[in-house]
Amino acid sequence: MNLFDFIAGHYDYWFIIILLAIGLYGMTVKKNLVKKLIGMTIFQAAVILFYISSAIKADATVPIIMENLPVDNPANYINPLPHALMLTAIVVGVATVGVAFALLILIYKNYKTLDENELLELMK
Repeated sequence: MNLFDFIAGHYDYWFIIILLAIGLYGMTVKKNLVKKLIGMTIFQAAVILFYISSAIKADATVPIIMENLPVDNPANYINPLPHALMLTAIVVGVATVGVAFALLILIYKNYKTLDENELLELMK
């Protein structure tokens, strides 16, 4: 197995690493609070994609008893728990982003800016 096969065989993880880096960059480097929130959302989506992609098995099926699959071999079935947990994470993420945008609206109404440095100066 050469390096190209390794990289091509794990393309989903490389994509997730790129998304994690973009989200982390947005949260740490950007000074606009909306851009920070967008970075947080990208980072959160990357974590959800990581859990979903790590829970997938090749040649496996949903955990429903079928006549043509032996029940005694659990390797034939996909674990549904990570997928259910990530659905919960998506709902929590949407609620978090909604509350964050509401707070950003209030911050803008009170201070007329969303720049982090300007807000810190105005709050002193």
